[in-house]
Amino acid sequence: MPIIKPSLHHVTFRTSRLQEMVDWYGKVVGVTVTFQDEHNAWTTNDAANHRVAFLSVPGIVEDPDKFQHNCMHHSAFEYESLDALMESYSRMAGENIKPAFCLHHGITISLYYRDPDRNFVELQVDNFGDWAKSTRWMQVSEDFRTNSIGSFFDAEKVLQAHKAGTDFETLSRDIRQGDYKPDVIPNIGLPEPDAVLRGL
Repeated sequence: MPIIKPSLHHVTFRTSRLQEMVDWYGKVVGVTVTFQDEHNAWTTNDAANHRVAFLSVPGIVEDPDKFQHNCMHHSAFEYESLDALMESYSRMAGENIKPAFCLHHGITISLYYRDPDRNFVELQVDNFGDWAKSTRWMQVSEDFRTNSIGSFFDAEKVLQAHKAGTDFETLSRDIRQGDYKPDVIPNIGLPEPDAVLRGL
């Protein structure tokens, strides 16, 4: 029998910081609460009844070795344009919400934030504006094969270049080739960080 492919509907987090998480996701991706009680919240940023949910079960404790354990690495949200991504970056920076790191993956330009429970949330824009094109590039590109993680960049430097009128194609190319590197390359816990640096 053929596989009937469902669509991804929502992600749910266990948390000991229920209200802080609800508030943070409201600021970062615009969720609003569909329903909330003492221990749980279901939120959405579109017409679905919920997209991001939180379960605050009594007794949850911090995991000091979270990033050394198997887990979901990040959730991701996509914007339709670099304009929207940069406008969102600027708005959140004004509220002192800043990316943990930023990567040009070839297929996307991506800003990674940490939520209050230290989960990564990726905000991205597809560099091709067409999933079929970015998928094909991912499959056949030597660039992607040799640098699949991506090139680090400084979001503030990119914002200033974007505001100065640098066109998308030029900006994307220059970020990928390392022209907007951060002053310090972050350690993002990759097993072979030197392989990432070779792609800068």
